[in-house]
Amino acid sequence: MFDFRDNDICSKAVTMKVMLTLLVTLSLGSCATTPPTQVDNICSIFKEKSGWYKHAKAAESKWHSPIPVMMSIMDQESSFHSKAKPPRTKILWIFPGPRPSSSFGYSQAKKEAWKAYKRDTGHGGADRDDFDDAIDFIGWYNNQSNKRNGIANSDAFNLYLAYHEGQGGFQQRSYKKNTQLVAIAKTVSSRATRYDKQLAVCRKELERHWWWPF
Repeated sequence: MFDFRDNDICSKAVTMKVMLTLLVTLSLGSCATTPPTQVDNICSIFKEKSGWYKHAKAAESKWHSPIPVMMSIMDQESSFHSKAKPPRTKILWIFPGPRPSSSFGYSQAKKEAWKAYKRDTGHGGADRDDFDDAIDFIGWYNNQSNKRNGIANSDAFNLYLAYHEGQGGFQQRSYKKNTQLVAIAKTVSSRATRYDKQLAVCRKELERHWWWPF
């Protein structure tokens, strides 16, 4: 004879399993979207965000853009915030106006540049708020700057200027009169140097865990 109590136990077990699955999913989603707590140390970043090193290494291998350079550019552009956007302008100094550009996500890529990236790489499903896609975009863009402008892959200073101004703007030296931008590019370069020294210490440890799924 069928025992309804067994059915109740099964129902409770299924409900508990669903709840646990949702909790795990939400937990992983939170880890994926919150910025690292220690952005000044690349080893701390990759240890906290265990899946990031795998994606950064893949972009480095694919585009020959060093991990410290790409990560320094990302830090400058978004401070590793997945939903970063430029602040809105003001109308009559009070009311919020439109944003100055379509920049969005970890890489602060504009819509036009993102479309070009997806078209060139065939990665049609890429999203600007996904770290793996964003780091790949930065590697791709630096590779384009290397080909079009002759900038060395390790030259974080000039790569950032090309990233900010566009390769055409860099070619025309549009940054020459922008002292603030030049100062920021120096900061990006200094950070990349620091990241490089830090990564040299922890890279072997990170390599042992390259297969982590998250």
